[in-house]
Amino acid sequence: MTYAPAVERPALGYVALGDSYTIGTSVDRAERWPDQLVTALGATGPALDLVANLGVNGYTTADLIREELPPLAGLHPDVVSVLIGVNDVVQGVDPDAYARNVVRILDDVLAIVPFDRLVTVGIPDYTVTPAGADYGEPTQRRAAIVEANRTMAALAAERRIAFVDIFDLSSRAGSDRSLVASDGLHPSGAQYALWVERIAPMVRERLAR
Repeated sequence: MTYAPAVERPALGYVALGDSYTIGTSVDRAERWPDQLVTALGATGPALDLVANLGVNGYTTADLIREELPPLAGLHPDVVSVLIGVNDVVQGVDPDAYARNVVRILDDVLAIVPFDRLVTVGIPDYTVTPAGADYGEPTQRRAAIVEANRTMAALAAERRIAFVDIFDLSSRAGSDRSLVASDGLHPSGAQYALWVERIAPMVRERLAR
């Protein structure tokens, strides 16, 4: 009996949108969660090729709309991730304005990729980190992050877009400092690895459809 050789599928082009959590402030490139996601999926498929990581430290939803959305179509992505909102919280952006911006972001990305090729990721809880209190009263900021995540989750669900909540994973940094980067604020590569353990199965399931 003869068997047809397995057909190797080309890697899907992946573009990551967001802020410091996407660009991976204070960690090496290989430790950023988009890079770890590519590695994780490469082991079992489908393969991703990280065409561009457009995340920028300090960006809000308005910044993403202005700076990251315009070049997106020209990158011809097959898969897009969005993690944005912590700087809206820190800067006190009105929640309704945040929601409007999220709608704009999701709808503009959906004009480029289908709903099952877009994944959104929740905002982590930075308030438990050593430097967290430098960016607002922790209890208030934590509540605002929870609310922003609810907004993102609801707007994603309306569009059948995947939303991956990593808030609980980030909260472990309050008692496990190995999950905090050297700057005392951002996630470490170890924390991002925990995120990817949750994100990768969701992406894999969506891409298998």
